[in-house]
Amino acid sequence: MTLISDANRRADTESPLIDILAERWSPRSYDKTAVIDEATLTTVLEAARWAPSASNMQPARFIVARRGSAAFATITEALMGFNRAWADTASVLIVNVATLSIDETRENPWARYDLGQAVAHLTIQAQHEGLHTHQMGGFDGTAIAEAFNLTEDQAVVTVTALGVLGKPDDLTPELREREIAPRTRLPLQDLLLTNE
Repeated sequence: MTLISDANRRADTESPLIDILAERWSPRSYDKTAVIDEATLTTVLEAARWAPSASNMQPARFIVARRGSAAFATITEALMGFNRAWADTASVLIVNVATLSIDETRENPWARYDLGQAVAHLTIQAQHEGLHTHQMGGFDGTAIAEAFNLTEDQAVVTVTALGVLGKPDDLTPELREREIAPRTRLPLQDLLLTNE
């Protein structure tokens, strides 16, 4: 049996990071029996609420679906590709939605950015709570928007799987290979357009 832990998935960083950042990674294998208690789930969502936001407009909105609920089944049905093969084992699926306008006449140009910050805060708080997250872009956003009666002003941006780490051996062989592959990132220097 292949076991994975945060310790053996720790990022090999070029500079020291706080543990919670170095240990964060995106598994596909979740414990399909684990239930996240309501206090912990609320804490994770509270971290998203307190993320930075341009002019404190707070455009981030969330559809929170616990495994076994009708909402969870609806989101799972809207997933595409590999995501459909594993995401139903997560304890919670969270649809991350950006409110795109400031009012009837003005668009919020930072809406998606601010949502991203909120999801990043959620992710790090989840890691702190001993949970794991995996961000997904493979889904039918129109189906999700229709199922949850979203307005034209509400854009489905990503879906986050949240749960307790499971065993890679429970995945298909192809997904298992991805799960245990070495973690890689571009060198920091490749990310810096200017560094004077």
